[in-house]
Amino acid sequence: MFIGEYTYSIDEKKRLAVPPKFREQVGKKAVLTKGLDNCLFLYPEKEWQSLVEKLSSLPLAQADARGFVRLMLAGGMEVDLDKTGRILVPDYLKEYAALNKKVVIAGVLNRIELWDEEKWDTYKKKIEREVGDIAERLRELGV
Repeated sequence: MFIGEYTYSIDEKKRLAVPPKFREQVGKKAVLTKGLDNCLFLYPEKEWQSLVEKLSSLPLAQADARGFVRLMLAGGMEVDLDKTGRILVPDYLKEYAALNKKVVIAGVLNRIELWDEEKWDTYKKKIEREVGDIAERLRELGV
C-alpha cells in the first residue's frame, strides 16, 4: 500500500525520482498514465494488470466507459526505474498534469499520484475545507 506525500524536483531531462519508500513496491517497471483531476497515476505492473482487467469488462457501447478506457490506456506509457530510482516523464504526460519543477508524489493505496506542487496545494486545501461534507456523502456508501 502506498501512503505519504513527498516533494521532488523534475530535472531538465524530465526525470523524476520515485521516493525510496515506494521503490520496492513499484519494482523495476511500472505504468505512468493520465489520472483524474489532472494529475498522473503511476501503477506497479501487478496493479496495472488488475486495473486493465476491470477496464476490459466495461461496456464498449457506453460512451463514458469508452472515454475512460481511452484516457487510461491510450494515455499510458510503460516506464522503467533507472538504477537511481528515477522515471522518465514523457512530454505529453508532463503537459497533461502541467508539471513544473516541483512535483508532489502522493501514495494513494494501490497507486502513486504525481501532482504539480501548486495544483496539489490548491486541491488539498479545497478537500480539507470540504472534508466534513465528503465524509457525510461517503457514509451513504457505507464508509
